[in-house]
Amino acid sequence: MDAMYEHETIRVDDLASDRRWPELADRAGEVGAASMLCIQLFVAGDDLGALNLLARRPGAFTDESVRIGLMFASHAAVALALAQKLNHLGRALASRDLIGQAKGVLMERYEITADQAFALLARASQDTNRKLTEVAEHLTHTGVLSTER
Repeated sequence: MDAMYEHETIRVDDLASDRRWPELADRAGEVGAASMLCIQLFVAGDDLGALNLLARRPGAFTDESVRIGLMFASHAAVALALAQKLNHLGRALASRDLIGQAKGVLMERYEITADQAFALLARASQDTNRKLTEVAEHLTHTGVLSTER
């Protein structure tokens, strides 16, 4: 967490004797970890997490390990950020399609325009304190525009 939030690379040569994280130090032997290297994953100001590497022997990570870790972390961060954006885009497209279907149901049923149908969905969303996509999903599955929670 410190690597991620403090934007720094952390190298611990001997977990058992490092007292920055006493609980980790006390349990390091139990989990078979003797040294650790933690590198922040970030792109364009987005904190994506941290790459945490553990080794069974003390002093396993060198300056070269840090350089290689930083290079790997930068590639991993770019890949993770792109995967998150693709996931977000996929969800947005699915939501758009679902809302479009719900609008179509309302347009056909009430002989109204697309803007009027969207306004009905938005109002039902506000009245029921539910997300617009939830209201649209309920309508497309049940045929009912629920105005109650």
